[in-house]
Amino acid sequence: MTITLTLEQERDFWAEARQNSQQNSSEPYESYSQIPRQLGKGYSRSIEVHPQVWLGIGNYEYYDDILEPGCECVHPLEFAVSISGTTIDEFGGQLGEGYTLISGGGIQRNMTFLASQAQVGIGFSMPVELLATFFPTGDGEILPQLRFLAKGNEWQTLLYPKTTTAVQTVAQQIVNCPYHGMTKRLYLQAKVLELMSLQLAPFLADQGGLQPQPRFRAGTVERIYQAREILLSCLANPPSLLELAQLVGVSDRTLQRGFQRLFGTTVFGYLTDKRMERAKRWLREGNRTVLQVAIMTGYCNPTHFSVAFKRKFGISPSQCLLGEKSVWR
Repeated sequence: MTITLTLEQERDFWAEARQNSQQNSSEPYESYSQIPRQLGKGYSRSIEVHPQVWLGIGNYEYYDDILEPGCECVHPLEFAVSISGTTIDEFGGQLGEGYTLISGGGIQRNMTFLASQAQVGIGFSMPVELLATFFPTGDGEILPQLRFLAKGNEWQTLLYPKTTTAVQTVAQQIVNCPYHGMTKRLYLQAKVLELMSLQLAPFLADQGGLQPQPRFRAGTVERIYQAREILLSCLANPPSLLELAQLVGVSDRTLQRGFQRLFGTTVFGYLTDKRMERAKRWLREGNRTVLQVAIMTGYCNPTHFSVAFKRKFGISPSQCLLGEKSVWR
């Protein structure tokens, strides 16, 4: 079952939960909040690990899948890693089950997010200008490779890079921090910087050679992510591979190689995967038929849709509509 919240309901629930939660006075840089009793059980902690850098740690379980609202607003730079559970945006971007999140500074689009029942993970946010502190050029500016994360009054860059063993290890270390007081803050500060470096490694490769794969030309990684955003914005009627490559200014070969390197699959494989994630969310909502979802996802032939869906989740679209859980989940 999926519960749909309004923005006002979500704000009221969390405001009540924070008011009813006891603060941990022995940790001066940390606040603690229980999950809203109307939604589930567990907790969320917020720690200022560095001036203007806030780390969030969550371990909770919703009673149902939650369809959460978003709003059009100014958004800070944010990084997130899910240890268990998934959150999917309406354009098919996914946090969890193999994917992390980098949410750039700029204007956030008005969108909704579907969060699964069990959630364990971490995230940290900061003003995008701090990139010039942590990754400066010689004159103290943000590195050219990272400036696409600072969009100002433009739409933010929203990325879901594939996770790595190193990223998951650091996230676990943050959740299981063994220290207290100032030692805890210093430890978490170092781990946040380590995690940020790991997540930004593909973009820094042009300067520091942080990855063993052949380097892309300057700006190519950003173009690959631009292609991904275009693909996610028109999943039902996407451009061809050649058209997509031309839109972002790279060759079709470079586009394919970029998707393989950054997302671990072909452009077509990525398209199919995100179509299926969106289809699953629509079917879980329960107010559309399988045929309607197939057409909305871009499939004229419902049989082809059913085959692709079952290959992805291990159950048919009809079984998903009836509430059966995917075997992979």
